Amino acid sequence: MKPLESLDPARFDTPAILKKLAASSRRLAELKGIAASIPNQGILINTLGLQEAKDSSEIENIVTTHDELFKDDVNPEDFANPAAKEVLRYRQALCYGFEQVRASGLLTANHIVGIQAELEQNNAGFRKLPGTALKDGGGTTVYTPPQNPTDIVALMSDLERFINQDDLFGVDPLIKMALIHHQFESIHPFYDGNGRTGRIMNVLYLVKEGLLDIPVLYLSNHIVRTKADYYRLLQSTRDHDTWEDWVLYMLDAVETTAQQTISTVNAIKAALFDYKHRIRAGYKFYSQDLINNLFTHPYTKIEFVQRDLQISRMTATKYLEELVAGGFVSKHKGGRSNYYINIALNQILLKPDLGKS
Repeated sequence: MKPLESLDPARFDTPAILKKLAASSRRLAELKGIAASIPNQGILINTLGLQEAKDSSEIENIVTTHDELFKDDVNPEDFANPAAKEVLRYRQALCYGFEQVRASGLLTANHIVGIQAELEQNNAGFRKLPGTALKDGGGTTVYTPPQNPTDIVALMSDLERFINQDDLFGVDPLIKMALIHHQFESIHPFYDGNGRTGRIMNVLYLVKEGLLDIPVLYLSNHIVRTKADYYRLLQSTRDHDTWEDWVLYMLDAVETTAQQTISTVNAIKAALFDYKHRIRAGYKFYSQDLINNLFTHPYTKIEFVQRDLQISRMTATKYLEELVAGGFVSKHKGGRSNYYINIALNQILLKPDLGKS
């Protein structure tokens, strides 16, 4: 396997790629601006991060529902759902990676190892034993990644340099993101968690490059919908050097996903301001902390409101019960306690599932 800088950057100057690059860059810039207009960025990081965790894990056949995922997030002691817990680890890994990139301005091999460790809850690091092979649905080996531990370390060192040295390869960052993703998946440096780690790397690279301020563009939903094309193009590029086709696929994923995310963020923003205005007009206990709570946690509970508003349990219960009566949240019994669903936000987050086949 060759380092990415051995490719000729000029081969990506085709009319089709340049046209798709312009369209995807426009959409991404629009998403960056709209995301910045949400007063509390943590709302998008948490709610869209959970959405991404669910979709990315589904690609690896770790399947859970929104309801199971949000219930486990709000009451982990009452909902022992292994798939949901694994999905929630994805969000932890994403947040860890975002903190590292934001603090250092880099996306290093050590950061990538840390992301995978958060996902898998182990410290195995890069593969040290041979035997890893990628198989199709029928059990036939379609690709054998590098097996020698020394080669894996060297290739990841090359990839780290490619990610962080902007003058190393003269192409647009969105094209670089596509190349980085393919190279990482082909190195397949870990025993497990490579796919999810690679998808987290996509959005963190966009943050590193300043194309996004926060991690809100998640390609996993697009990959779920086009899974056959994704794997076909990954392998075709390895077998037949069809890098241009791969880049076009990834640019289309960026454009499509950015447009969908713009719609989602606009809907969240509209719901947030609707709740804000109606609660402020009708309830003396209105506060921005309350609105932040309701929109950071699609499912909230008394303890979350107590903590975020610094109030007693009795007062938090009273507030939530009044919001139930006002039609803002719905109350549900879960295990030993109740949880409360933000009705408007939950409807928005469920919408992407409706388009899935």
